[in-house]
Amino acid sequence: METTIRPYTPNDLEALLETINYNILNATALYDYNPRTAAQQVQLFEDKLHKGFPIFVATQGKTVVGFGYYGEFRFREAYRFTVEHSVYTHPDWQGKGIGKALLTALINSARANGFHTMIGVIDAENTGSIAFHERMGFEVKGILKETGFKFDRWLHSVFVQLLLN
Repeated sequence: METTIRPYTPNDLEALLETINYNILNATALYDYNPRTAAQQVQLFEDKLHKGFPIFVATQGKTVVGFGYYGEFRFREAYRFTVEHSVYTHPDWQGKGIGKALLTALINSARANGFHTMIGVIDAENTGSIAFHERMGFEVKGILKETGFKFDRWLHSVFVQLLLN
């Protein structure tokens, strides 16, 4: 079955929350501690959409299997050509090309919208995501030690970068 990438709609919220909250509770992909409510997630998405940033959803048939988006890297004017992205795949669908399809759509969108560089911030324990980003053309640019504390241990943030043009 082919993966379809399309813009987010509010009907996707429940499926996306399942993926986000799984990662919050079971992984270091997000440094949040508590599951998000629908209202919290809607606010985060509305903020991105209001600022003109995309949110893409991956589907297999009618099943939502992942999503991704990008937004500001930092809030100073000089950073306006840099975006930071996030990609999440439902745990039952990992390793099936969903992340690649989503990240490709995000990269193409960022290029089309005139951005110069895309940043990702990945937990150092997530070696699969780091390797995935390297296969997609990103380069590891630095590691910030002990930037997060979750599951009773310090976590390190790996910064990856892709120059878009």
